[in-house]
Amino acid sequence: MRGVTMKKGEPVDRALKRLKTKLDAEGILEEIRRRRSFETPTDRFKRKLRTASKRNKLRWRYSNDKPTLILDEPAE
Repeated sequence: MRGVTMKKGEPVDRALKRLKTKLDAEGILEEIRRRRSFETPTDRFKRKLRTASKRNKLRWRYSNDKPTLILDEPAE
């Protein structure tokens, strides 16, 4: 069970926000929303394609083997 400990004098809203960000980072909220109703195999396939494209976009952004743009300097 996930949880956060409240610090002394901390507002409840702040603790709830920390809990929500913690759950969101772990993907728990998304899974709860997904399990609320039945997901057809087609919807599951589409969801997996969307997440894979996001994951690959991030992977490409932070990879070292990106193509570099080489401009020829004008001859003087």
